[in-house]
Amino acid sequence: MLLYIHIPFCDSKCFYCAFNSYTDRFHLKHEYMNALKKQLKNDLENYVIKDNIKIETVFIGGGTPSTIKAFEYEEIFEMIKPYLEEFAEITTEANPNSASFEWLENMKNLGVNRVSFGVQSFDNDKLKFLGRAHNSNSAIKAIQNAKSIDFKGINCDIIYGVQNDTMESLKKDFDTAFSLPITHLSAYSLTIEEGTKFFDRSSVKIDDEELSYEIFDYINKQGFHQYEISNFAKNKESESKHNYGYWQHKEYLGVGAGAVGYVNQERYYPSKNIEEYIKNPLDYEIEEIDLDDIKTEKILLGFRSLNGVEISLFNKQEMKKIDNLIQYNKIYIENNRVFNKNFLLSDELALYILD
Repeated sequence: MLLYIHIPFCDSKCFYCAFNSYTDRFHLKHEYMNALKKQLKNDLENYVIKDNIKIETVFIGGGTPSTIKAFEYEEIFEMIKPYLEEFAEITTEANPNSASFEWLENMKNLGVNRVSFGVQSFDNDKLKFLGRAHNSNSAIKAIQNAKSIDFKGINCDIIYGVQNDTMESLKKDFDTAFSLPITHLSAYSLTIEEGTKFFDRSSVKIDDEELSYEIFDYINKQGFHQYEISNFAKNKESESKHNYGYWQHKEYLGVGAGAVGYVNQERYYPSKNIEEYIKNPLDYEIEEIDLDDIKTEKILLGFRSLNGVEISLFNKQEMKKIDNLIQYNKIYIENNRVFNKNFLLSDELALYILD
C-alpha cells in the first residue's frame, strides 16, 4: 500500500499548473490539517489496519508542502509510524522559496528521507516566464541544504519544451543540476492544460520530439539512467519507489483535498474544495474500475517505464501484434514481461496492441 498526502496551498500559482492548489486560503491551513488527519485516521482504519497491511511509501505533494510548518505534520507521522514498512521511502515535495534549512531539518527529523524540489529551471528569466516564485540561487541553496542535512534522496524537477528553449539553454539547466548533490532528476515536457494561465497560449510550448530524444540522451550520458518517460536516477536505489508503485498498479491511499485513492478496484476522490473538505473530509466520490480498464492502465503505465507488462495480460490477438512489434524492434520480451524500447512511443504502442 502507498500513501499520498495532498497539501493544496501555494505561495503563488505557476502559469502552467493545473493541480488542485490555492494561493488565497492560507487562513485555513490549521483547520485543513485537522481535517486531513480525520481522513487519514479513517483510511488507515478501513484499508490498512483492518487488512493488516503495511505502508511501503509515503509521498507528500501539492500544492506546496513546505508552506505548512513542520510541527503541523507531527501528528500525521505519529499516526502512520506503526504501519510503515521498515526503511519505507518517505518523500516530500518542496519549493526552494519556502523550504528553509530549518523546515527541511525538522521534516527530516520527523522521518522524511527524500525531498523533491520543484526547481523547473536555473534560468531566472525562464522562472519568471513560468510564474515561479523562486530564483536560481534559492534553488541551488535549497538543494545544498538538503544534502548537508543528509537526505537519502534529492530530486530536482526541470521543465522543457518551453518557448525559447534550445538544447544549449537546457544543457545549462541540466549541467547546473548535475553539479549539485542530486540523486534523481525529473524532466517534464511542458503541458498546456485548461484552467491555467498558459491555456489558449499555444505559442508558449515547443512540440519537438527530436528535442526530447536529445535531452534523454544527454541526461543518460551524465550517468542518470531513464527508468520512466520523465524520470532519471543516479542508480537503482535512487529510483522513486512511490512512483514505481503507481506504474506497478499498486493500491494507494489518497488523503487531502483533491487527492485520489485506489483500493479494491475503486478510485475514491475526496472533495477538491478546501472549505467543503474541511466540513466533511470523508465525503468521497467513488469510481468503479473494471477489469478492462485495469488491463489498459497496466499496459499504458508498464510501457512508460522499465516495469514492463506481464505477458499473461495479453490475449492471442494481442500477442500477434506484439510479435509484429518485436520484428520491428519496438519491444522485447524478457522473464515473461513485455518491455518497450522507446518510452516516447508508449501510448501509440499500447493503443496499437489494444485496438
